Amino acid sequence: MNFSDVLEILKYTIPSLITFLTAYLLIKLFINGEHGKKDLELRAAHYKDSLPLRLQAYERLTLFLERITPTNLISRINKPGMSARDLQLSLISSIRLEFEHNLSQQLYVSAPVWMMIVQVKEEIISIVNRVASDLAESATGKDLSRAIIEYFINNEQVMPTQKALDSLKTEVKKIF
Repeated sequence: MNFSDVLEILKYTIPSLITFLTAYLLIKLFINGEHGKKDLELRAAHYKDSLPLRLQAYERLTLFLERITPTNLISRINKPGMSARDLQLSLISSIRLEFEHNLSQQLYVSAPVWMMIVQVKEEIISIVNRVASDLAESATGKDLSRAIIEYFINNEQVMPTQKALDSLKTEVKKIF
């Protein structure tokens, strides 16, 4: 085979290879684009389906935080004639039941927001226990109620539930 034969073969082979590579790259780009479109459509469909569930979770967690806010909790739980110890146990039991009822909502909120919800629950239980331990054995539920409310007034502390509510609102705004 002489040099002119090789040139003749290359004359037909090189343009064929260039055409093949161009077609291959174009088809690959097209297929990747189609996969991207399908992925985007799937995400949009998932977002459309999950958005109502996520919003419902934020609503339920908002209700949870409102229900465990000490002033709301006390007005709902405190009964005339309760001892401080009975009220303390009822408050803690109510907080834990409310929390357990809303455990599944952690699937729909971010990890930092869920951790804040857990911390708020623990903080309120801790405050109730701390305030109750400072009272006399003979203290009434009314005494404990007053002491818990005074705790927040005297410490000029924002209710822990309010901080968590603010975080929930911030996260919901990110959705829209």
